[in-house]
Amino acid sequence: MVSKISEGVEISVETFYQPDYSNPVNNEFMFAYRITIENHNHFTIKLLHRHWHIFDSNGQEREVDGEGVVGVQPVLEQGKQFQYVSGCNLRTEMGRMYGTYIMENQNSKVTFKVKIPPFEMIAPFKNN
Repeated sequence: MVSKISEGVEISVETFYQPDYSNPVNNEFMFAYRITIENHNHFTIKLLHRHWHIFDSNGQEREVDGEGVVGVQPVLEQGKQFQYVSGCNLRTEMGRMYGTYIMENQNSKVTFKVKIPPFEMIAPFKNN
């Protein structure tokens, strides 16, 4: 698990290889990741937007943008957390992701950027 606090928001990430949804013969590798977002600020925040950088070990890079996460724009009061699971498909058995969330201070309506720490996705058989 990797974790980072930026702008008073802690982002923790765990990754899981999904063998039932992968097909290594066709260079299809599916990973799930669980993200926990915890608000350490003294104000309520709302997650508005996400931006991802996704890298395969063959050098391919892609970016993904969108509103919220998994179809929601969670609101987190001080000390509260939100957790979700999503997925990423790669063309290689190893890759990495990092990104940012755009959050909004619900008191002042000022937006700010929270860094999502880089994390690796590695098929277990690659570690052997």
